Amino acid sequence: MTIGKGKGKRAEKAQRTRAKILTAARDLFVEHGYGTTALQDVADRAEVAVQTIYFTFRNKRTLLKEVVDVAIAGDAEPVATMDRDWFKESLATPTAREQLDIHVDGSRRILERVAPITKVLATAVAMDPEIATMWPQTTDPRYTVQLTAAETLITKPDAQPTLTATRAADLLYCLLSPELFLVFTADRGWPPADWAAWVTTTLRTQLCEPSG
Repeated sequence: MTIGKGKGKRAEKAQRTRAKILTAARDLFVEHGYGTTALQDVADRAEVAVQTIYFTFRNKRTLLKEVVDVAIAGDAEPVATMDRDWFKESLATPTAREQLDIHVDGSRRILERVAPITKVLATAVAMDPEIATMWPQTTDPRYTVQLTAAETLITKPDAQPTLTATRAADLLYCLLSPELFLVFTADRGWPPADWAAWVTTTLRTQLCEPSG
């Protein structure tokens, strides 16, 4: 029993250390860029030995991948977006309007985490094309999420009757993109809540029948 408790404590400590490293890496990548951030810088910010980073993540590429994956998910749990409770809840709503409310809110929370790292990732891939191979999907996973949402949305009674899943997915993909989110929130200074309200109104106009 004592051994079990010891293992549990070691695992918790390892998870806390991992989280500290990821937070430090994310902040430094955003503040200074991927190329100019050394693993020693991350170690100093996280207050760990640099050998701990090598042992946990192997190299800077895999550390960046983990930073991006955790930003998308919101935690380190290996649960895909479409398996998350908020996404399944949105699909289960009886109307398209209710689905959009939950879908936009969930997307906003993701984009608040992901958008700052988007530019970092683009620059990193330009510097080191092998980084892109760490996400081997032939189809953009973000579009896959939006298409799944669209396929359910068009079946709901208040969806536009002539709407196709492809058109709905295209609108979701574009309006809920990190690039557009950054234009509104970073370039123009909109609060994320204001962006979410605008997107919800715009998507309702495009995807739902007029209310009343």
